Amino acid sequence: MKDLLNFLLKNILGQANFEVVEAGSEGKVDYTLKIPKDEMGMVIGKSGKTIRMIRNLVKVRATLEKKAVGIFVEEKA
Repeated sequence: MKDLLNFLLKNILGQANFEVVEAGSEGKVDYTLKIPKDEMGMVIGKSGKTIRMIRNLVKVRATLEKKAVGIFVEEKA
């Protein structure tokens, strides 16, 4: 799933100026997307549509793998 997130973010942002941090235990995985402040709007999208689409795509993959997934967005320091 981390590869899927990397692929989606790289195509949305047009560059690899982000970080995907994976944390979790059995059955539940949390991903934190660390995005630069000036590109945060591209990932969130108008009214949150883009991040919602990312979450839905990852949720489909997680369902196939029988896992729960959470995706959070943070500003990259």
